[in-house]
Amino acid sequence: MKYSIRKCVMDDLSVLREFSRQTFDDTFRRLNTPENMKAYLEQAFDISKLSEQLSNNHSAFYFLFMNEELSGYLKVNEHEAQTDIYDPQSLEIERIYVRKDLHGKGLGSRLMDKALKIAQIKGKSYIWLGVWEKNQKAIEFYKNNGFYAIGKHSFVMGDEEQADYLMRKDLIHIADQVSQWKLL
Repeated sequence: MKYSIRKCVMDDLSVLREFSRQTFDDTFRRLNTPENMKAYLEQAFDISKLSEQLSNNHSAFYFLFMNEELSGYLKVNEHEAQTDIYDPQSLEIERIYVRKDLHGKGLGSRLMDKALKIAQIKGKSYIWLGVWEKNQKAIEFYKNNGFYAIGKHSFVMGDEEQADYLMRKDLIHIADQVSQWKLL
C-alpha cells in the first residue's frame, strides 16, 4: 500500500465539499433524523463557508490518499479559528474522517499522526478535539491515542442540541524529554 497526505488548496474545494459531506453522512446518518442531517450538511459544508475556511491562515485541511485514491481527511485549527478553547498553545482537530469502507485499516492513525506532527512543529503544548458523546468508536480511538476528557460542549445538529466530549492530549516536546532524562 502506498500512502500520502497533502494539504488542500482552493482547487480542492469541490472535492473537499463532496468528500466531507459523504464521510459525515456515512458516519452519522443512522443516528440522526433525515431532516437534521440535511440541515447540518447544507450548513456545515456550504461551499462559501468551506472556501473561507480554506483561505484562513489558522485552519488547514489535509487529504489522505491510499494507492492514490482519496481515503480520508483532516481539519486542524489554531487561534481564533478554533471552535471552543482558543488557547494559542493548542491545536484543535476539528475533523478527522476516513471513508466508511476503509475503516479498520489504520488510516485514522495516519491522520492522527499528521495532526500530532503539525502540533509539534508549531510548538503546541497540547492537542484537543470534540467528539459526540454517542460516538463510542471514535471515543475509544482517541483514548487509545492518549486523549482524556476535559469537559463537554454543545453541538447543534439541525434542530437538536447534542453534547460533545472535549478531549485533550498533552504533548511532550523534545526539549522537555531531554530535561526529564537529565532528572533520571
